[in-house]
Amino acid sequence: MLVSGNEILQKAHKEHYGVGAFNFVNFEMLNAIFSAADEAKSPIIAQTSEGAIKYLGIDMIKAMIDVMAKRYPHIPVALHLDHGTSFESCKKAIDSGYTSVMIDASHHCFEENLALTSQVVEYAHSKGVSVEAELGRLMGIEDNISVDEKDAVLVNPEEAQEFVAKSKVDYLAPAIGTSHGAFKFKGEPKLDFERLQEVKHRTNIPLVLHGASAIPDYVRDAFLSTGGDLKGSKGVPFEFLKEAVRGGINKVNTDTDLRIAFMAEVRKVANNDPTQFDLRKFFTPAMEAMKKVMVERMQILGSAGKI
Repeated sequence: MLVSGNEILQKAHKEHYGVGAFNFVNFEMLNAIFSAADEAKSPIIAQTSEGAIKYLGIDMIKAMIDVMAKRYPHIPVALHLDHGTSFESCKKAIDSGYTSVMIDASHHCFEENLALTSQVVEYAHSKGVSVEAELGRLMGIEDNISVDEKDAVLVNPEEAQEFVAKSKVDYLAPAIGTSHGAFKFKGEPKLDFERLQEVKHRTNIPLVLHGASAIPDYVRDAFLSTGGDLKGSKGVPFEFLKEAVRGGINKVNTDTDLRIAFMAEVRKVANNDPTQFDLRKFFTPAMEAMKKVMVERMQILGSAGKI
């Protein structure tokens, strides 16, 4: 059942759990997302970047979501634009049937971010679509970062309160020390949970954790054993994800873990049988590997069993 992002996340906000927001770029990934939600009995957010839209076509994305939503009518799902870069990009997604959009103007100054976010919110809300925005810059916190540098990078709780009140945004991604991709931390992982709790207290809306891939040991080992190279990457530990949810996170973005798990199985099939060219032989185990990652994530975040 296709619903607004707010419908899913307000429930998570009130009941104190997190919902996985999983990126997809093809049918196999989307199929695995719904299959995992069905097994875990969890709501889901299926999201695409602007790059995925360019790759698949926005009409194809909407058609795929509609088919899967009919196949699994008991699963609440929101179709979300991840990191929309402009009003025009968000408007196109909204007009095409997305039920949630993110306008990412975090690289702008506070005033410009607020102005652009408010513009998107006004249009989206007129169409019944929910909006996510971001404050702060996504980059890992290192041991040698100074207090001043940390404050310059991470979200300011007072600004977050003002931003939410003025923009009327539905959910906010506060920078608390994560970064995108597999290579998040040089030293031990660090997240600013006190800052997160302060933002939650001041805004009282669903919060979003970006850069939340964990790269579990079994996923890393599967990738490395087939000839992959992750260059000593470190993800966000599961305990950090649980602590983030306890601190007020309700939407947890996951992309890198899915790609690594998928490609590990594709490599495995290719390595084991160089004569194989039946794509189903590659993609079936790849979907199962992704499904395993997502079911586990739903259990960790607390969304399992919520439908």
